[in-house]
Amino acid sequence: MSSLPPSRKQCVSGPDSKPSSNCSSAYSVTFKMPSGPSSGMPNKGSETDIDESLYSRQLYVLGHATMKHLQTCNVLVSGLQGLGVEIAKNLILGGVKAVTLHDQGPAQWTDLSSQFYLQEEDIGKNQAVSQPCLAELNSCVAVSTYTGALVEDFLIDFQVVVLTSSPLEDQLQVGEFCHNHGIKLVVADTRGLFGQLFCDFGEEMILKDSSEEQPLSAMVSMVTKVRGLSPGVLAGRWTAVVFPICSCGPGPTPEAYFSSIHECPGVVTCLYEARHRFESNDFVSFTEVQGMDELIGTCSIQIKVLGMPRYPCILSMPFSICDTSSFSDYIRGSIVTQVKVPKKISFKSLLASMAEPDFVVADFAKYSRPAQLHMGFQALHQFCAQHGQSPPHSEGDATELVTLEQAVNARVVPAVQQDNLDEDLIWKLAYVAAGDLAPINAFIGALAAQEVMKACSGMFTPIMHWLYFDVLECLPEDKEALTEEKCLLCQNCYDGQVAVFGSDLQEKLGRQCYFLVGAGAIGCELLKNFAMMGLGCGESGAVTVTDMDTIEQSNLNGQFLFRPWDIMKMKSDTAAAAVRQINPNIRVMSHQNRVGPDTECVYDDDFFQILDGVANALDNVDTRTYMDCHCVNYHKPLLESGMLGTKGNMQVVIPFLTESYCSSHDPPEKSIPIYMLKNFPSAIEHTLQWARDEFEDLFQKPAEKVNQYLMDSEFMEKLRLAGTQPLEVLGDLQCILVLQRPQTWADCVTWACQHWHTQYSSNIQQLLQNFPPDQFTSSGAPFWSGPKRCPHPLIFDINNLLHLDYVMAATNLFAQTYRLRGSQDRTDVVILLQSVQVPEFTPKCGIKIHVSDQELQNTNVSDDDRNFHIDFIVAASNLWAGNYNIHPGDRHKKVDCGKIIPVIAVTTTATVCLELYKVVQGHQQHEPYRNSFINLALPFFIFSEPLAPPWHQNRELTWWKCFEVGLQPNCEEMTLKFLDCFETKHTLEIAMLCQGGFMLYSFFMPAMKLKGQELNTPVHAMMLDLCCNNKSGKDVEVPYVQLTIRYPSATLHCNLSRCISRTLLAVENLNPASHIGITSF
Repeated sequence: MSSLPPSRKQCVSGPDSKPSSNCSSAYSVTFKMPSGPSSGMPNKGSETDIDESLYSRQLYVLGHATMKHLQTCNVLVSGLQGLGVEIAKNLILGGVKAVTLHDQGPAQWTDLSSQFYLQEEDIGKNQAVSQPCLAELNSCVAVSTYTGALVEDFLIDFQVVVLTSSPLEDQLQVGEFCHNHGIKLVVADTRGLFGQLFCDFGEEMILKDSSEEQPLSAMVSMVTKVRGLSPGVLAGRWTAVVFPICSCGPGPTPEAYFSSIHECPGVVTCLYEARHRFESNDFVSFTEVQGMDELIGTCSIQIKVLGMPRYPCILSMPFSICDTSSFSDYIRGSIVTQVKVPKKISFKSLLASMAEPDFVVADFAKYSRPAQLHMGFQALHQFCAQHGQSPPHSEGDATELVTLEQAVNARVVPAVQQDNLDEDLIWKLAYVAAGDLAPINAFIGALAAQEVMKACSGMFTPIMHWLYFDVLECLPEDKEALTEEKCLLCQNCYDGQVAVFGSDLQEKLGRQCYFLVGAGAIGCELLKNFAMMGLGCGESGAVTVTDMDTIEQSNLNGQFLFRPWDIMKMKSDTAAAAVRQINPNIRVMSHQNRVGPDTECVYDDDFFQILDGVANALDNVDTRTYMDCHCVNYHKPLLESGMLGTKGNMQVVIPFLTESYCSSHDPPEKSIPIYMLKNFPSAIEHTLQWARDEFEDLFQKPAEKVNQYLMDSEFMEKLRLAGTQPLEVLGDLQCILVLQRPQTWADCVTWACQHWHTQYSSNIQQLLQNFPPDQFTSSGAPFWSGPKRCPHPLIFDINNLLHLDYVMAATNLFAQTYRLRGSQDRTDVVILLQSVQVPEFTPKCGIKIHVSDQELQNTNVSDDDRNFHIDFIVAASNLWAGNYNIHPGDRHKKVDCGKIIPVIAVTTTATVCLELYKVVQGHQQHEPYRNSFINLALPFFIFSEPLAPPWHQNRELTWWKCFEVGLQPNCEEMTLKFLDCFETKHTLEIAMLCQGGFMLYSFFMPAMKLKGQELNTPVHAMMLDLCCNNKSGKDVEVPYVQLTIRYPSATLHCNLSRCISRTLLAVENLNPASHIGITSF
């Protein structure tokens, strides 16, 4: 590549080394050249140790093989403005081998609005000064700096090159060199509210897995052979093969049609309990088949899904496989599993792709914009080359940019040329191009880092080739309010944001008071973005963050505000201290409280009333629901987000404008039948869930039961309530506290060994006693067929590592339960096991084993690898799988059993902050707001307008329009007079009235069940929930009732009981025959 300058580079061994005499003075920052193969490709044969305690959550998504590829890749990140640092941060956390930071320009004031590792004193310095902060993120990744030119000899050592904020001329030169030498290239750029991303991963990239999803599997009920063709087939008039549609009855089978009389494919039908979800052209493999052994030796077979079966009772559509005419006969059984076959994909170079672009659409509501922005960004590069800067908020510069775009459009090939240029779009691009926004950089930076990881590993579908993104909806609704004077730069850390939104919004952001719930992966990113945006940085503003968890080593991989020396510290305190280093002006307060009914004395009316909004960074639905209800009650905006692996979603909740989080519900998770978990597992997912239940039954529920008995003074009284079984509960307590209580470590080993024999030997023998291997059902079919695997008891072997793993984990957990000292000395445990006496199994008569969930009716795990929780679950699951000849899983299946949330790229926080711009500006229209769903693995993006709040009772009510009732200090007003008008005005009958966990009134509770008691709640308003029926007796959803208490705080407690009494009297007046009181649920 002759256009590049000759090689000039400097390599030093330490900070005191002196540059050699032939070095240019341009190299102001020393660097260490990354080592790596000269071919530009990873060393496939190198074995790299993986720190599983650090990368555990990322391993759930990527797997060991992919992580090993990542740890052989050297990546160059050129450009260390906000976007470049975002990409470098994500790559370093992701665990590539080495990251080299390249920058040649000095830091400017606009960079401080998004470059979170720069301070005001760094203005004028090379932005590579952020290298120490980036290197702290992951000690397993070599982080070096380079400030010279991007020459050939330097570029050749990298597997991936990332260019950010670079001129188009440099992009084309580097792009051609990388494409010709097999180096992957990612080009990323952000301009105000616009973003651009380009990928070139070479002409022969091998894609190993196109998605994050686990391979599909299903149980087979029949595989056919061709039995003969009808005369019509032989005559060529039509083609047909015979296959069974349903295996649930005898008799002849119907015919299905194929495309060629020369094919003799076998047809596979799966068990009809659920759809198999295979698609045509998928590849599958067969295991555990009885008969037709030829299928087992075939690695992968391409399938063709046939039409919908003729019988509606059959859910799974049959599919054809290879020619089975010469195979042996199928008998029964088999599991068919999807095989992910690698495929080759080819990329065009940057130069070729600019002429003939392919777009990934980020927002389908803006389907035509990528082509327009493709021209606009080229015009913008020309403008920058001519003027040396991006256009400011100026009408004259915007006009010039439009003219440049028209010239670009005239030069391109006719297939790409746009008939109608969107000049208004280019005007807006010109107005905001000088800006630099942290949320936009976070979004494009997360995408770019994920594409680099795809390039390094061959996992997940890459972007081909261009992605353009814009969020012009964030601009003020009043376009005239944003003037050139308000967008002038003032040489402060918010200049990059003021250039887009003006100074008025910056002042509003500083005055905001926000509540952030959660300081994990999402919470850390939100806090960083809040600090860069200036949220809560004014005198009257504040950000309150709460999280009750401590930092574990596995958190360091995705929660970038934490460092190794922060382990065991509180997340909220550490995160708050870290963002104060990013922006010393932020007023952040940290709490360690769980948000819920128990902390309403902290997060009370006074707390919520001063808030401007709430942001959730949670990992459980219950707390999300609780916070949503409070935001509805107090009319506060809510920004809800979540991540799972490469997937993310965000929902914006605006009072009176959108539906709330609870207005819609996700479909319930597919549950595993209990009878299947207990006695008839057929997949590793079943044994994992069984092991998790076993963990709770052995170590969690007994401890909770005993603690309740010891700490609850009314425990014995509650046992007398209807629905409880006092003798059973007391018997369990006696067993836990007396009969099985261990005194020594040896007692714990004995318990673990005996429990192993009970679960994996005795119980299995009892199951086979009830259902022998040769048993048949009443219809004559073998009992142990289909999804029912015939188990076999295990024999305890002291030399079997899995058996010993189980005993070690169970013994330590049992000892921890009774506060006995544990041990990891396996030799000592082996000696103790040799003296344990295990009683021989004796079959029991009259034991009922359920074979369906109908027969079973009426009958929190930590991911810290050091506490034996996961050790026990993995060992228990694999032992249970061994009983049933199920292929065992590894430790990284614990994401399924421990309900752990793996996160490898946080993109939703960026969309949260983009919506925050709209919320703070007070957008009154419904259209600008966006909910989002993102799947980086595909890649796939959905941005949609949030739904309006649902109306109730003839469009009179929504959840946001509650019934507000005030109470005067003299109590002269009837607090709930409005209840009388329910029947007249709303034609509704009140069936139940509740407040929190207390029932104030219900039509079905007799007087003896209602006990009057005083309510002492530190609130200025009570939220009362109503259950109402219409005239036809159907339930009707209605808003809550807000009962305002206007007493001063000092007299609130003594008067609240009096308020409730008048409330009850008002309700009783509606139904004089009813008995009113207060009872606790």
